[in-house]
Amino acid sequence: MQELQHYSAWRAGVVRALEHYRAAAQAADLLDGAAEQRLSRALARVRDDRLSVAFVAEFSRGKSELINAIFFADYGQRIVPSSPGRTTMCPTELGWDAALPPCIRLLPIATRAERLPTGDYRNTGDYREDAGAWTVLPLDLDSPERMHDTFRQVSLTRRVPQDEAYRYGLFDADDPDLAASVDAEGLVEIPQWRHALINFPHPLLKQGLVILDTPGLNAIGTEPELTLNLIPNAHAVLFILAAETGVTKSDIEVWRKHIGAASENDASRIVVLNKIDAMWDELQSEQANDAAIARQQAVVAQLLGVGERQVFPVSAQKGLVGKINGDMALFEKSRIGQLESALFDGLVPARRAILRAGLQQDAEALAAARQALLGTRLRDLVEQAQELESLRGKNQGVIAHMMRRVELEKKEFDASLFKLQGTRAVFTTLSTELYSTVGMDVAQARIDAVRAAMRAARFATGTRAPVRAFFDAVRADLDASGAKIGEIGAMMDSMYRKFSAEHGLALAVPMALSLARYRAEIDAIEAIYVKQFGAATLLMSSRGALLERFVDSIASRVKHSFQAANADVEAWLKVIMAPLETQIRQHREQLRHRQASIGRIHDATESLEQKIAAFGTARHALEDVQAGLDAAGDALARALAAELGPAADAAAAGVSAPAPEHALAAL
Repeated sequence: MQELQHYSAWRAGVVRALEHYRAAAQAADLLDGAAEQRLSRALARVRDDRLSVAFVAEFSRGKSELINAIFFADYGQRIVPSSPGRTTMCPTELGWDAALPPCIRLLPIATRAERLPTGDYRNTGDYREDAGAWTVLPLDLDSPERMHDTFRQVSLTRRVPQDEAYRYGLFDADDPDLAASVDAEGLVEIPQWRHALINFPHPLLKQGLVILDTPGLNAIGTEPELTLNLIPNAHAVLFILAAETGVTKSDIEVWRKHIGAASENDASRIVVLNKIDAMWDELQSEQANDAAIARQQAVVAQLLGVGERQVFPVSAQKGLVGKINGDMALFEKSRIGQLESALFDGLVPARRAILRAGLQQDAEALAAARQALLGTRLRDLVEQAQELESLRGKNQGVIAHMMRRVELEKKEFDASLFKLQGTRAVFTTLSTELYSTVGMDVAQARIDAVRAAMRAARFATGTRAPVRAFFDAVRADLDASGAKIGEIGAMMDSMYRKFSAEHGLALAVPMALSLARYRAEIDAIEAIYVKQFGAATLLMSSRGALLERFVDSIASRVKHSFQAANADVEAWLKVIMAPLETQIRQHREQLRHRQASIGRIHDATESLEQKIAAFGTARHALEDVQAGLDAAGDALARALAAELGPAADAAAAGVSAPAPEHALAAL
């Protein structure tokens, strides 16, 4: 667990360094729109970073007990409901949002009749954004008993008529297993809630951990958000099996459909062989029991296609009892500690490496933009000082000639700005064309089209062609958008190079934008569709049920991808001209100052030597600013490179103030 604490401290140190860097750059007027947006997004990415761990299994494998053993043993009793049979009836997320009080938010099962998805903490435009859709129950933190009773909401069910269950996508009369669940009164048992969000001030949850407790196979298959958002987006998935039964047919189905194979060194997929206490035979030696567990571990690894090191035999129940009672011998025998170490020691460094790589790219881009702006300012000061020095001993005629030359430069620059207006018009046209392929109305039109085509199909198997055409059309839209982005980027690149050559501006090439990640998301969503709606499902499902499942899950996930792509496109279009506009503004100011300085010297209203000295002072001040910002950049680099451990904790706590403060002092 210390790894997560160190990771939280590392993030705090990075946030502090980023904030100092932004303050120093703002004070020096070195934040254009592009740099400000990059800094804001970097800060949001660090602050909002979550480490999500999903617990997935068939019913009665001990998921909830494992969560209690790992995270809640300090409360002296079970917090998450755990008992024989089905206890978690709806997907349940445990996290912490300081903006909300400790509570449980419950989404009624009736919302499944609507097309809006539940979403996850990455997405907007879903039920998570609709506060009025949730039933909110407060948590009494001073009473573990009452808190436990409130937690039991996730176990509640109710019996409804078959047509109501069908409307929610939870019943199909053609499914023999579901048909057998109808009672004598013709009612079907369904969960009372569709989703549960538990806001709980646990220390680990406060540090960004998000725990997902999933129901069994049936719920995993019928709740689209699990298969499309929550499980795939989890940074780690713990797949729990029962030691005494090993890998059953239903376990294999869950693994293949919803989790997938993992490489031998993949820390994000962990198999937990729970309930090994059932194999503690008191009539055999401890060595014989361990050998039996090891054999079961090897068999499980072989059946799931993973390394034996990824399979962890544990007893969640004995581990919980050992922690609560302070029985370290029992805790050691439960092997929970080994699982905890593997989970956090492997997952946290991998997660940090991903976050740090993205932040380092941001830091490099910010440094390049900063150096370009500072370089331009410094060069302008040097040129103006040299220009004034060349006037020493010159007569009025030479000074007048210098004024005319500056005036000519200003006219040429103004003419370039006039041409720039034409380029802006082309930019606006191309931007409009870009939204014609990546806009949300385009995505909605594609969804409406595939919905109509699926409804027109006579049989469920007839929905395959429209869905295939839907994914092909979506990919084509992204490809067309990518081509238009390339066209805009090439135009801006040409403009930047032209201004650099004609006016000596230090302009970096505009930042690129790629939609490749969203195309890859579409491919991944289609792969999930193929898994979820395979031949057997198509043959066994009614067309209506299939349509609703598709629209609720696949189509809404595609819509989320387009929303994210839209956000990236909008941000890119806003900032792509920002560096050029900043440089233009600075160059215009520089020309105005040159003209005014030479004019005052020409009119003998100011001493030439005083003006030259003033430029020297300004140059030294700018060099001091540059040194301060370099110190702020170095401090950010050190914060990113810091290893997890006590040193990072101390830095985040403010024991050692980072160097960016020197930059502020210099300003």
